[in-house]
Amino acid sequence: MKVFFIKLVSLLNFMRLVLIIAILFTLLFCDKKSGKLHVEYTESEILKQLDLAFKGEPSKYYPEVRSQDIRYNFFLDLEHGYFETAGNRIHLYANENQWAVVFEKSGYQNRSTKAEIELDYIGNCVKYIVDKYPGRNYISNASNIVLVDSDEYARIENKQGATDIENFELIGENIKEIKVHNKVIPFNNNYKDYEKRGIKLRDFDNPKKLVGFGDLIRFYYETNPNLIAATEDEIKKYIPKNLKKIMTIDKFNYDPSIQPSKQETYKLISRILVTKDTTNWRPKLKSNNNWRNWESGHL
Repeated sequence: MKVFFIKLVSLLNFMRLVLIIAILFTLLFCDKKSGKLHVEYTESEILKQLDLAFKGEPSKYYPEVRSQDIRYNFFLDLEHGYFETAGNRIHLYANENQWAVVFEKSGYQNRSTKAEIELDYIGNCVKYIVDKYPGRNYISNASNIVLVDSDEYARIENKQGATDIENFELIGENIKEIKVHNKVIPFNNNYKDYEKRGIKLRDFDNPKKLVGFGDLIRFYYETNPNLIAATEDEIKKYIPKNLKKIMTIDKFNYDPSIQPSKQETYKLISRILVTKDTTNWRPKLKSNNNWRNWESGHL
């Protein structure tokens, strides 16, 4: 009988140990919101997710959808025909089990007559944006923040041109202030200040050399970049609030013709996310992500 109780106590102790290990495993590797387990990620996993976004293919982290629903997976695009690019950055976030890459791009949306920041989220902890419509939902990794809305552009648009084209997407010479990113900012209409910064104003049907809608955002990027940059609260809206920021990359080599897994930029990014060591950012390729190097907003 004594042997039986000794074995029973040993069994109970073993079961208690197993339970403790299970609880610790859950606390360490379980996402509290979703209850899903996350395995430790690798550089190859990060590169795989970046490649999927580059190709526009949703990843395994997207929510399940119905057959009629649409899923979008966007990647940074500095040559978009409908978006006149100004600034762009890459934000890196990570802890032991979660990671996120957030691409940020600011500029002028020439089809919707708005200046915006576009944020594209890639990672294993993204809260994807769901737009619900009758009969169909649209799930996306992209979020937009308005810098100058269409009503404000309508207010400041030139109204004294001899023809409609002299008014189109040009700012009136008598405008003194413009509301940008919820702040009222003095407007500089001196075309020479724009040209000094490499911003070429429209040369046709623009006899007064008025500033264009897209020129404005590029000028602010060159003179006051924080004005048109996303805040930390805006960036973290669709990733966990407690996810640690590793770094922000302002200058990098960008190549829209090669998959991320084959590029130095993203190989370094994946290494930084895994190691949490920013000294791994030692690119050999020259940075080229400045708006001057890419044709955008031309359609």
